[in-house]
Formats: sequence, C-alpha cells, structure tokens
Amino acid sequence: MSIRLIALDLDDTLLDSQKRLPERNKKALEACIARGILIVPCTGRIVLGIPEEILGLPGIRYAITVNGGTLTDLKEDKILDERLLSPQTAAEIYQMTDAYQVMCDAYIKGAGYSNRRCYENMDKYRLPPVVQELIRKTRTPVDSVRDYIVSHNCKVDKLNLFFADQEERAKLRSELKERGDVLVSSSFPNNLEINALGASKGEGIRRLAEILGLKKEETMAFGDGENDLSIIGKVGISVAMENGDEKLKQQADYTAPCNDEAGVAQMIEKLVLSPLM
Repeated sequence: MSIRLIALDLDDTLLDSQKRLPERNKKALEACIARGILIVPCTGRIVLGIPEEILGLPGIRYAITVNGGTLTDLKEDKILDERLLSPQTAAEIYQMTDAYQVMCDAYIKGAGYSNRRCYENMDKYRLPPVVQELIRKTRTPVDSVRDYIVSHNCKVDKLNLFFADQEERAKLRSELKERGDVLVSSSFPNNLEINALGASKGEGIRRLAEILGLKKEETMAFGDGENDLSIIGKVGISVAMENGDEKLKQQADYTAPCNDEAGVAQMIEKLVLSPLM
C-alpha cells in the first residue's frame, strides 16, 4: 500500500542543527506534494513556531502541533481536534515548579508565554543560543504565567520546563508522572514537556488520519526525540534519525541518516519516491 501522509518532526529531524531546512529535504517534500502525498509538520512547537519556509510550501495544509495536542487545518484556519490541560492542572504544575530552579513557560491558544525573569536570564537554564533565539521569536514575557492562566481561566496547549540541574529534572519528572493525569515527555536533554492525556504525536497522527479517511498503512512518520516514541505502532512506517534517541532507534522500522545530512530526504527518496520514479 502506498504512503499518502508523511508526518515530520521539525527540530533535529526535518531541520538541521541550526534550525534550517536543508535544500535536499525541501526538494523531497516538494516531490511528495507533487505526487499528492500529504506533508504534515508534527512538532512540539505551536503553528507560529513552524518556519515559514515550511508553511510556505504549496500543499502544506495540516499541522500537528504541541506534541499532538492540536490538529489544525491551516487552509481553513480551523482547529480539527485538541487535547488541552485544564487551567487548574496547569496552575498546580506551576506551583510544583516553585521548589525547583526551572524555567516554566506555556503555550496558550497557539501563543507562547514566559515568566519575564526567566526570559531575561535564559543562560541560567543552559539553553543553547539557537534555542534561545527560537524562544525569543515565539514567547511573550509576562510577570507571571501562572497568574495569567488563573486570571484568564485559560486552558493550556502545553507546558515547557527547562532545567539548570539534571537531578532536579529527574525528581520533578517522577513527581509529575505520579499525578497520572498528564503526559510527560522530552525533546531536549534538559527539558520536560507536559501535555494533557491523549496529546501525543502518535495519537495526533492517528486522529488526523481518521479524520482524512486514511488507513494506518498509508501513513509514515519521522522523529528523533523521546516525544516521538508515541509514533511507534501508530503509523505504517516509523523512521528514527541517526542523531536521535536510542530507544526510538531500537523500536522504529528504519533509521535515517542524521538531520545534518538531510536524512529525511534520503529516506523519502529510498522508501517513497524511488518506487514511483
């Protein structure tokens, strides 16, 4: 059965280490689109965080964002499905972080918010320059994100936690998992990402395929991080990046060359485009 939808993680998968789209990857996506294959960004980012060079490709209609928490029809500017954290749950988690040295920010209604004191001191949380630049482009600093959530009674797309200390990261992760009412994952060595139950990339792909009337065997997904593990078993073909999480590489159907070698394009050319040429 031929592939009709390819879901792609962005950071360290489709994008190189400098957050750029390699030309070979771009050409592979264009070739897929020309053949009627749906190309779907599948990311922990919000829509506003997806690079314009990707959104600008003709044929990019759907996006799976905030780790599967939101499915969007970009053409119609319409939310197809969402799984969000309640204001109470988000506020409780913020309160839990008070005991730790952590930068905690939130995506709310497709926009990013950071506590001002953290936003202005990102070096403290060991964030590389390229990640700091991305945060500056996608976050609005406020005095207190927790107070913003409570005062506006906002449901939250996703919480992002960045740690200066790995032991604190491990301890808080254990406490969060004990709650049983949220999903905890990671996309960077020093972060945690908190989503509502049901908000995973694998579930997001499954739900979008169902909405579009596609079978599991017609879907393919690429990823590199722990937050991509949920694609295993949810898609017809799963591909891990060579630069990715070891557990993901062990479980995926294939391993692509690393993101700085346009590994996505190499694997698409081999598995999807070559049979059609």
